Amino acid sequence: MAPRRRGKPPRHFADLTAEQRAASVAELGEKPFRAKQLAAHYFTHFTSDPAEMTDLPKATRDELATTMFPPLIRPTRRMEADGGTTVKTLWHLFDDAKVESVLMRYPHRTTLCVSSQAGCGMACPFCATGQLGLTRNLSTAEILEQVRAAFRALDRGEIPGGPARLNNLVFMGMGEPLANPRAVIETVKALVAPQPEGFGMSARNITVSTVGLVPAMRKLADLGIPVTLALSLHAPDDDLRSELVPINTRFSVDEAIDAARHYYEVTGRRVSIEYALIKDMNDQGWRADLLAEKLNARGRGWVHINPIPLNPTPGSIWTASERSVEEEFVARLRGHGIPTTIRDTRGSDIDGACGQLAAEEDDE
Repeated sequence: MAPRRRGKPPRHFADLTAEQRAASVAELGEKPFRAKQLAAHYFTHFTSDPAEMTDLPKATRDELATTMFPPLIRPTRRMEADGGTTVKTLWHLFDDAKVESVLMRYPHRTTLCVSSQAGCGMACPFCATGQLGLTRNLSTAEILEQVRAAFRALDRGEIPGGPARLNNLVFMGMGEPLANPRAVIETVKALVAPQPEGFGMSARNITVSTVGLVPAMRKLADLGIPVTLALSLHAPDDDLRSELVPINTRFSVDEAIDAARHYYEVTGRRVSIEYALIKDMNDQGWRADLLAEKLNARGRGWVHINPIPLNPTPGSIWTASERSVEEEFVARLRGHGIPTTIRDTRGSDIDGACGQLAAEEDDE
């Protein structure tokens, strides 16, 4: 699961703490307060363009911006659905590794699905990203640049509906977030830090997804940042889950659920269980009962289940459950008293829904 070695991304303003930003600016011969001005541009005005930094001395703003904001990602393809309110962007990183992010605007909220790795090493066979293998981890700034681009697009009214603010962020794009824990944790800190030192988002509106890396789940809990944890379970029994989610051979169903319960106990945040419903594979009624029994055995009111109709991926032998089977599965979970909500499959027509991100490019 170790990423193939590639060049390290250039150090970027968003990789640094406030103290490091001030020191870096001072190294360029500027007063430390320039770092706060740069932070205001980046985190409040969502820009790294020196032409827009008119409060900085004209003689030095280009050098400051060039040094502090080296280009890390560039958009190379944009696909739209839902009348332009769902936008999938293909990004090329500085070394031509590729990732995708998906911005979704709803009537009363906006959500960004962000990537934390180029590719993924978890090898889940029903997930397009999992079939790519892992290219490398993203840096903190490479993740935050995806976020800044979404803030900027919404702020400037580029998404139908007029200017808006990014409300929600989910680490459910390419990669296993907890396999890149340092960058993901530092990203979360920058997301929740008050403007202008960060984006000023609510931790409660940030979701970190994992296939069940138990030690990292426990470490995340102990940080005390109350993000939502989403456990991608997909089966309640070890035999099937080991086939669907290979990491299960290292961390069993019960170990993953125990770590999820620990997260709830430490943070007080209800955990989400993600469950892709696959026809004739994991959608049997008895599996719904078994899942509910395992969750309820660890208490009530601590968990919410999101069944997800399997999104199609090229060459897959599996497909989504029949609607009647899906309804029965959900009814059984609710019958056990567990809150259950079918996950929105928005963006599936542009391969932008859960499990579809593959960073493919059109043939030229």
